[in-house]
Parts: sequence; structure tokens; C-alpha cells
Amino acid sequence: MSKTYFTEEQLRLLEANPNILHVGAQTITYHPDFKVKAVQEYRKGKTPYQIFAQHEFDMKIIGSDKPKKCLHRWRKTYQMYGEEGLRMERRGLGSTGRPSSREQTAEEKLKKAEARIKLLEAENDLLKKLEELERQAKKKKR
Repeated sequence: MSKTYFTEEQLRLLEANPNILHVGAQTITYHPDFKVKAVQEYRKGKTPYQIFAQHEFDMKIIGSDKPKKCLHRWRKTYQMYGEEGLRMERRGLGSTGRPSSREQTAEEKLKKAEARIKLLEAENDLLKKLEELERQAKKKKR
């Protein structure tokens, strides 16, 4: 995701481009057909900048480095999954996520619970010491 935010005028200009599916405040979702076409044109020798410029992208809005980054990412996807990889939404498909607690053995659950108990006991001890120090400080002020 980009660090820059698009203005309302920039959003309107980007949304008018037929090669863009959606524009967010910081993101652009490109049309799958454009991605395939861009990779094919790159393989024929065109530069990323030329490809984007020919398809009516304003480089002042999207940034001059965006075409190179997009083509790099799309070429990797194309090499791994072919044309279909560019046509389907792949975000999140390879994620394994957090391990579920159901997969833990009883031993692992016990170790985790014991570690949590130690942490909570240490926290309680710290709070008791803090309260005692506050009481002592109040007595000295009197």
C-alpha cells in the first residue's frame, strides 16, 4: 500500500480509466485483463512505464515507480500460476493463519497455562510492591 493518499480529483481521474477496477484512498485495483495484457507486452519488450503510459495512466498521480513494482509482482504471479493467476484474487489464499488451540496437545496446553500463571503472579507481586511504595510515600508526606 502506498504512503500517499489520492485527492478527490485524482480518484475521479483514476476511476475513469477502464483498466482500473477500484480505487481506494491509497490503493488501486487493476483490471485482470490489463494485468495479463501488461505482462504480455512486457514479454514483447516494452518497458513498464511505456505500458502504463499507453493505457492512459497519469504517472504524476500513480507515481513513476508504480509500473515497475506492479509488473514485477504480476510477472511473478504469471510465472507461478499462469494467466489464471492474474485473473483470480489470490490475496490470503496461501496464509496458514494462527495455529488453532485445538491442535495443541495436552502437554502444550499445560505449559502454556503454567507460563500464563507465572506471568500473572509476577504481575500481582509487582502491583503489591507498587501499592506498598505508594503507601510509604503518603506516610512520609504527612
